[in-house]
Amino acid sequence: MAIPKILLFYRFTPLADPEAVRLWQRELCDSLGVTGRLILSKDGINGTVGGELKAVKAYARRTREFGPFAGMDFKWSEGRGNDFPRLSVRVRDELVSFGAPGELAVDTGGVVGGGTHLSPEQLHELVAERKVTFFDGRNRIEAAIGRFADAVVPDVDNTREFVAELDSGKYDYLKSEPIVTYCTGGVRCEVLSSLLVNRGFEQVYQLDGGIARYGEAFGDSGLWKGSLYVFDERRAMTFSEKAETIGSCALCGTPSSMVENCHDLSCRRLFVVCDEHAAVAACAEHPLVVH
Repeated sequence: MAIPKILLFYRFTPLADPEAVRLWQRELCDSLGVTGRLILSKDGINGTVGGELKAVKAYARRTREFGPFAGMDFKWSEGRGNDFPRLSVRVRDELVSFGAPGELAVDTGGVVGGGTHLSPEQLHELVAERKVTFFDGRNRIEAAIGRFADAVVPDVDNTREFVAELDSGKYDYLKSEPIVTYCTGGVRCEVLSSLLVNRGFEQVYQLDGGIARYGEAFGDSGLWKGSLYVFDERRAMTFSEKAETIGSCALCGTPSSMVENCHDLSCRRLFVVCDEHAAVAACAEHPLVVH
């Protein structure tokens, strides 16, 4: 019986020829029947892939055989078998599109000058000792269905809006306070933490392995509340049956963790919706016309 699995991973490390790595990764995935999304740049790799357990294990083993990716951390989760309809492997200027490639410094040890990494257990120790501010490194819709208690959720729809948001000065009151950045698997926080440090924030931490690793350690018995938005056909996942539903339908207010695209195919906005309104999610620019 096939057992579908999903891998979430990244590695910041200099790549001399990201195009050659792209070709190798595409060939590897095709040969194993693995699908998903992979982004490569001169600064490393960022990806989510899925497939049958044996194939995904082989993918992880073969990828780690490449020197710059040796020892790469893979976060595993249960798949459904149809989580990625196709394979996309691309080379871009940034692993995560913050629109600030010139600000990021990377060496073989990862991002240079970023935040202090905290394991889930170390995070709990810090929270027990000091008052900290959780700073969400995702967009507002992801945060709407799940977040750490009392987290600051920046007013952004995508990562490209973060630089202007940070430069607005609205978070300057946190510059001398302990800040813990978090995101899905950790990759966005690597860059976000660096951006914060570059702007004079003095005590910047980041949750190592992101929400995915925290959920593995503490499930829904810790500081995390709600569902985790994921970038595959599942759209959202929970860590246990005890997960709270903290989101609400944008159209009627019913508690929900379901996220859908605007009904207009030209629009890329996401909405939290309930079962009843899943087919009519719409934004102001593309209202649903009922005949």
